[in-house]
Amino acid sequence: MLITSPDIAVFVAAQTIDMRKGCFSLAALVQQEFALDPKGNHLFVFFGKGGAKVKILHWDRNGFVMTYKCLAEGRFRVPRIGGKKYKISMSDLNLLLEGIDLTNKQRLRAV
Repeated sequence: MLITSPDIAVFVAAQTIDMRKGCFSLAALVQQEFALDPKGNHLFVFFGKGGAKVKILHWDRNGFVMTYKCLAEGRFRVPRIGGKKYKISMSDLNLLLEGIDLTNKQRLRAV
């Protein structure tokens, strides 16, 4: 179950990742590539190469929580924009995880 607080920022990696990465590898990626604190009040979203798998990382008081979803059929409609990451709202994340296409340029902000 994901946190649904509206004050949590959601950052999506613009590039796909190797889905074998665990929570500490993803946290290092957040710190090195995104220049963000992985223990901050954020969700970090990573998609696999085929677009059918997603991992979401966040810090929960005393440890990392990693949510993993693998679609049985189809793929996520992941927006592709420039940069290393982009920011979306919590409601957009929920839409994305339900298969809604978020490619409308007005919805996305590169950060």
